[in-house]
Amino acid sequence: MKQLTPREIVAELDRFIIGQDNAKRAVAVAVRNRWRRRQLDPDMAREVAPKNIIMIGPTGVGKTEIARRLANLVNAPFIKVEASKYTEVGYHGRDVESMVRDLLELAVDMVRSEHAETVREQAEESVESRLVSLLLGEATATSAEPWRPPRDGEAETSQEIVEPESRDHVRNRLRDKLREGIFEEREIEITIQEKQIIPVIGMMGPDQMDPAISSMLENLVPSKTRHRRVTVARARAILLEEETDKLIDNEKIIEQAIERTEEMGIIFLDEIDKIATPSGDKAGSADVSRQGVQRDLLPIVEGSAVNTRYGVVHTDQILFIAAGAFHSTSVSDLMPELQGRFPIRVELNPLTKDDFKRILVEPDSALTKQQQALLATEGLTIEFKPESIDAMAELAAEANNQMENIGARRLMTVMECVFEQISFDAPDFTTKDEKQIEITAAFVRERLTEILKDEDLSKFVL
Repeated sequence: MKQLTPREIVAELDRFIIGQDNAKRAVAVAVRNRWRRRQLDPDMAREVAPKNIIMIGPTGVGKTEIARRLANLVNAPFIKVEASKYTEVGYHGRDVESMVRDLLELAVDMVRSEHAETVREQAEESVESRLVSLLLGEATATSAEPWRPPRDGEAETSQEIVEPESRDHVRNRLRDKLREGIFEEREIEITIQEKQIIPVIGMMGPDQMDPAISSMLENLVPSKTRHRRVTVARARAILLEEETDKLIDNEKIIEQAIERTEEMGIIFLDEIDKIATPSGDKAGSADVSRQGVQRDLLPIVEGSAVNTRYGVVHTDQILFIAAGAFHSTSVSDLMPELQGRFPIRVELNPLTKDDFKRILVEPDSALTKQQQALLATEGLTIEFKPESIDAMAELAAEANNQMENIGARRLMTVMECVFEQISFDAPDFTTKDEKQIEITAAFVRERLTEILKDEDLSKFVL
């Protein structure tokens, strides 16, 4: 975990997300507390629980983005799940423990990628040697067949038997040509090992099986060997994965992945308001499984041991960030026990026209910068006049007021409507004047005003 202070975390989040200072401060403190806990005496550390957070706010205000950027910042395993996708145990659907298994799978991939990077140079050398042998036909020759040198650009064609010194010389020449990229499009035959898909038992998929049964089935189903004809470029990628797997320690990867999941994992539990029972619905007629999902979630959030295909994962120190709009329900409609596991509550503010203006230009990957970069690939230079930014922000805010408020996501729709014709015609522009495009307020309003006036059309377009 990167040892960032809360102030540094907020500063990094400010590069990508506008506003929502309270939410940024809350997640920054929660992450810093994880680092603080690791500095404590083990007996004291066991007593320190993570400060789980509930974010309350409408869609499109930055709840998911804050959590995702935070995870990237501290290099933590992160998964976003929707509470409404889970069902009470006994119903058809995914059980809540599967979110922990999915998080561990992501952690395994993360750690494997890090280990692969440390052995990359050695793996590339092995791949290069295998490709040279394949190009020379050595991979398919028997021990009784003498090796014969290839002609330039061909393999297995010469009938002249050569000495080992000459053989090494030819391999070195071929290796040099391989590095120059001369053979990238040539087809060669390689042998690959393919893992078989675990069979589905009844209506149950692999992620819903007991981990022990899933592991047993994997061992029962043998890997399949088959031959493929691919280009050298494609073979390099396939063989690099094989050689990397030979060099890395899978047991160590799994051990580190479990530790990272337990100590640094972040689960973003979206739409938690959808499993809350409205105050007026005491009988639970809205959805019979809502209370059941909450009861199943409680031990996971509180801290329990989850069996996975790699081993047991303890959820005591996983950071849970829940989020919901809470339009028709409130946090108090959740089970009191579940509420108590989310001690930090943050309300995010709806986005205003001024927020939209800042979102369009300030973040490192602002929509205007993305659009300029995309069209620059066609040789177009796009210049946004300040008044055009005002117009797009105003029209996005107006669309949110007239229709469903989807927050900053409306800006993407507005941007696409403004640039639809330009993006379509971009490859056909030829003159220098055509490739210099100035976006003004009048241009923006010309593209969008008529759509906003037509209420029926605006619902489909914006």
